Amino acid sequence: MNNKAILWMIFTTAFLILITILSSYNVTFKWIFSLVILGQAFLIITVYKVLKDDYKTALTFKDGYQDHPIEKEIE
Repeated sequence: MNNKAILWMIFTTAFLILITILSSYNVTFKWIFSLVILGQAFLIITVYKVLKDDYKTALTFKDGYQDHPIEKEIE
């Protein structure tokens, strides 16, 4: 798996969870605030990476969901 967009997503999620844990342990406000600003920057980068990801598929909306295909109506 060499999908960098997913790796950014995992990293950003773990970072924001770390901020939540640190805030519950009464870390000083300036550290939490700085980490939140950094986390927001990571979130913006992650959204950009996901939207610009070079992912190609042959499926269309007519194919429906992969786990539940659309049944054709019988007339």
